[in-house]
Amino acid sequence: MRIVVIGGGAAGIGAAGAAKGADPSAEVVVYTEDTDVAYSPCGIPFVHGKEIDSFERLFLATKEQYVATGIDVRYETAVEAINLSARTVTVAGEGEAAYDRLVIAAGWQYADPEVPGADLDGIYEVKYIRRAMEWDERLDSCKAAVIVEAGPVAMEMVSALVHRDIKVTVVDPAPWPMADVIDPDIVEPVRQSWEDHGVDMQWGNRVTAFTGDGTLSGVATEAGPVEADLAIIGTHKVANNPLAAAAGLKLGATGGLIVDSRMQTSDPNVYAAGDCTEIPHGVTNVPLQGLSGSHAYAQGKTAGTNAAGGTRHYRPVYVPWGMLAGEWMIGGVSFGETLATALGMKHVVGKAQGITRARYYPGVKPITVKLLAEPETLRLIGAQMVGGEGIKERADFLAMAVRVGITAEELATMENVYSPAIGALNEPISVAAQNLLAGLAGSQ
Repeated sequence: MRIVVIGGGAAGIGAAGAAKGADPSAEVVVYTEDTDVAYSPCGIPFVHGKEIDSFERLFLATKEQYVATGIDVRYETAVEAINLSARTVTVAGEGEAAYDRLVIAAGWQYADPEVPGADLDGIYEVKYIRRAMEWDERLDSCKAAVIVEAGPVAMEMVSALVHRDIKVTVVDPAPWPMADVIDPDIVEPVRQSWEDHGVDMQWGNRVTAFTGDGTLSGVATEAGPVEADLAIIGTHKVANNPLAAAAGLKLGATGGLIVDSRMQTSDPNVYAAGDCTEIPHGVTNVPLQGLSGSHAYAQGKTAGTNAAGGTRHYRPVYVPWGMLAGEWMIGGVSFGETLATALGMKHVVGKAQGITRARYYPGVKPITVKLLAEPETLRLIGAQMVGGEGIKERADFLAMAVRVGITAEELATMENVYSPAIGALNEPISVAAQNLLAGLAGSQ
């Protein structure tokens, strides 16, 4: 069995490892255009911000360790074409290579801003670790930066640049940060924190050009020019599927590859995983593309196991997520009030402000929890949160609550840990559910 994997990110490496686990005798070859595999791109902003002291800490394994496991990783090697009928890939510098099973884990790219000057020196896409190492040295002499749309990584870069004493301007056509994901009341503490740190936020504005003579010196916008020697691209993720599309594999409405629960594409010998795929949402069945690294890795393990003859299934997603934005953690599950309204989903809301520890314990932080439920069944369908700590654990729990169909009534009477150092007497999730029920009772 010869299994070829295109892409060396979380999905690709997950697929390669799972394939070897399912069939140790399989020949597994990974082609990646990057210089490295098995590092955490998500950690790059925190190295730039000096919370992490070295890029070396972001590497999860050495190249030698992959050799030892029997996985053949071909670095800085591009796959140029896929021939489905012949079951071959065309590899730059190597020619045609045969496969019995193919796993596409080609990842994503930032959406092109499609404005003049995009080839100027000084425009940075936060993604590849070796490029990040080069850019980190340049940040020492950087004076002013423009964030071009406040996507998740770009939001983290705002804090990193502030920590480096760089003047930051955010230019985004949306009315608030990550407006397609986060409700305005949930992200407001982050916005206020940015304002307090001198960040110039230009919501409802668009970049129209990058300007400069070979090197970036400014950014033109609909509202006027902004001086900058650095521009951070924070546009949304786009599935990296030119190869798959040219080969004739079926793509969905998001541009991601259509896969079944086994991560099998429209060709039975081809599997796919990660940001190049689209996955159904567990509540709405709407296809989603561009999820987190944990999703990509789990999908890769599913694809690799099945490519090697095993049996594994990947379920629809409820998307627990969380991130650090300065001193605030934000996160959620499924979707918030803004997106539910845009989708035309009927819902009721309960919200509570609480604390993460006993009020008298050192380090106690505020936290706000918002829950969304179906009006008739009161089944939980989404949640959003902002606080000083404790977001990840609540997001994980609430994602499972949505998945198994727990109701607001059950959450209102849930048991919770009380320990002064790690949990307050009143769990904010339960209080939010109680407020949801009280709001319904008051409206009747």
